[in-house]
Amino acid sequence: MHVPDGFINAPVSAVSGVVAAGAIAVSLRGARRELDERTAPLAGLVAAFIFAVQMLNFPVAAGTSGHLLGGALAAILVGPFTGVLCVSVVLLMQGILFADGGLTALGVNITDMAIVTTVVSYAVFRGLVKVLPRKRRSVTVAAFVSALLSVPAAAAAFTLIYAIGGTTDIAIGKVATAMIGVHVLIGIGEAAITALTVGAVIAVRPDLVHGARGLQQRLKLRVGDDLVDAPAAPAVPVAARTSHRKVWITGLVASLVLAGFVSFYASASPDGLEKVAKDQGIDAKTKKHHTEDSPLAGYGVKDVSDARISGGLAGVTGVGITVVAGTGVFWAVRRRRGTDASPVHTGV
Repeated sequence: MHVPDGFINAPVSAVSGVVAAGAIAVSLRGARRELDERTAPLAGLVAAFIFAVQMLNFPVAAGTSGHLLGGALAAILVGPFTGVLCVSVVLLMQGILFADGGLTALGVNITDMAIVTTVVSYAVFRGLVKVLPRKRRSVTVAAFVSALLSVPAAAAAFTLIYAIGGTTDIAIGKVATAMIGVHVLIGIGEAAITALTVGAVIAVRPDLVHGARGLQQRLKLRVGDDLVDAPAAPAVPVAARTSHRKVWITGLVASLVLAGFVSFYASASPDGLEKVAKDQGIDAKTKKHHTEDSPLAGYGVKDVSDARISGGLAGVTGVGITVVAGTGVFWAVRRRRGTDASPVHTGV
């Protein structure tokens, strides 16, 4: 759903940029309360993982493919404020280095793919975990449903933006039907990837999953006529649990393998927005990308003729740059956290 330059007119693109900048500013403040010494490096890894999985287009219909948006995954793993920043980092890297998503449309893309997906998915997720049984499996179920709904929500948001600032005269009803219809199918893939990833992390380190915190109810003891919280159970020794470093390394290796090897086998069909744009004529005024001459444009390395090697090197490079940039941003945010800042309440 990366919107290129030329789809949306300049005034609406500018307004979207202001909205995106405001949301990022709010998210930077909110992320200070979500991030700690464990989750700051995890957030950088989440950004790199989203970058890698977005290279894996999967077929959803005849001649159409889809890929992960990542807002739900990021919000559930590291929190909604940090999630907005994770997806924004990915979009910035893609736009500058890989000519994927227009630079003048960056505000549109952040608004649509980072803000809308994160806000919608996390709202649905929080609502579901409040009514579902307080079990880890409920987090996975809630992750699936929230991710599924976040994708057509993003498609609807794009349709609204296009209705206001589209550069071609197309019946908006047709655009809405086509966009939401195909992205419901893409949402199934998004939901599966999100649920599998969240479930895998919960299985080894549930304490690292933002959305799974507070699942265990405190035991109550009767003291006289009152019920009081029982003392917290002693912490499990670090040596007896899967280390945070091992989780981080495993995630990074998985990201590198997905971007550097598995991405070669991704579907070559146009994604949902590209397909709808071509069928409906939305792409009539698409502009040349400002960085289309980048050495990594199109997810390939310039002057490397072998497609497998070119794409693999580009993917590995993208993962490396994203994890370094993302981790740097989140460590900087974490270090600015005031000593009196309390963690965001995550109990369910």
